[in-house]
Amino acid sequence: MRIYDHDKETEGMSMAIREKYYFDKLKEIINYAYRNAPAIRRKFDQAGFDPSQFKNIQDLEKVPILKKEELKEEQRKNPPFGGYLAIPLENLQRVYVSPGPIYDPEEKGASRLREAKMMYDVGFRPGDRVAVTLSYHMVPAGLLFDKALREIGALVVPTGVGNSELQVRVIKDLHVTGYVGTATFLMSLIRKAEERGYIIRQEFPIKKALLTAEMVPQSLRDTLEYRYHIDTWQAYGTADVGLFACECDQKSGMHLANDVYVEIIDPSTGKNVQPGETGEVVVTYFNKVYPLIRLATGDLSYLNAELCPCGRTSPRLVKILGRVGDAFKVRGLFLHGSQVKEALSIFSEISRYSMEISRTGDRDQLTLKAELKYEGVDQENLSFRLLNRIKDVCRLKVDEVKFVRPGTLEPDVKPLIDNRKWE
Repeated sequence: MRIYDHDKETEGMSMAIREKYYFDKLKEIINYAYRNAPAIRRKFDQAGFDPSQFKNIQDLEKVPILKKEELKEEQRKNPPFGGYLAIPLENLQRVYVSPGPIYDPEEKGASRLREAKMMYDVGFRPGDRVAVTLSYHMVPAGLLFDKALREIGALVVPTGVGNSELQVRVIKDLHVTGYVGTATFLMSLIRKAEERGYIIRQEFPIKKALLTAEMVPQSLRDTLEYRYHIDTWQAYGTADVGLFACECDQKSGMHLANDVYVEIIDPSTGKNVQPGETGEVVVTYFNKVYPLIRLATGDLSYLNAELCPCGRTSPRLVKILGRVGDAFKVRGLFLHGSQVKEALSIFSEISRYSMEISRTGDRDQLTLKAELKYEGVDQENLSFRLLNRIKDVCRLKVDEVKFVRPGTLEPDVKPLIDNRKWE
């Protein structure tokens, strides 16, 4: 059997065997993290939880949730990893910087076999030419897929984000047949190609696309598949954990990898909800380098625990439905309300502000609404400075700055508002 093929023994475990497998893995990582990661020991002690209390999987609810904002704050107080790294810093080969900022370590010799297998599962093969359109800058997304695809023998074209005009030419010249990135950007490339007179079904070589890093409306997926004949697959992961869920050929939810344990919880209580009920995705990664226990991703989804016709018995994340709290994904990157506050805190000319996320066609739009404290401000100059500051801090480009009359915004207006409507 080839290393990337579907492994019936590990992926087709019976429910009883799978539950024991998860219990053993959870027990091992909980004890290991308590011994080796000072922040986790402190967190457990403060919550009154001792690893010896973990007697069954249901006891995982006794373990305190780790929220991204908490992780960011711990890293700020005790840089770079806030006490969550369980190996010497010298044993790392890369440190990524996710929005927040949050530092994500990668150990020397890190394997991307899990992600490579997922690339193989969705149909990428040796010799395929695949454009990876996710960022290669600071965040792990671009390099993660790059390494996974090269692992299975695909030729990678590391286009990264933006510059759709050039990317269309590269795709045509190199006859790129595969795509990894957001559904939104794929549609941007298609529209750019159409502007250049391409008949997409006949002249646009991309025929397979792995979509990730944002919610995908069914209408958009249908457009890609039925109008443009591009076979689409969805995958899910985080910067901290990597890719850990991916569709099979049934396309009825994303199977979870065996080296993670995923819960769907009620964000207000930390308790698990029933299969089929919507809640926050919480993940425990069986990784002894950076053992994050019950990490709350901030994403909303629900699990399908029914057996899949493909033969895999792992639960499936059905789809990502939105976000919890003040963080939202915009063009494949997280944008936090706290980032907006940080970016605008230096502008004494502004009394109130709100960043609004909307959607025009298949593209996310960012509009900053700002009230001025006094008249006579050079709005053109201020707008220029605002745009550059926000891009530096948030790593996203604002489409429009609107200066509004005093009293337009409510005193308690949120720094970040998501006005998008998802099907």
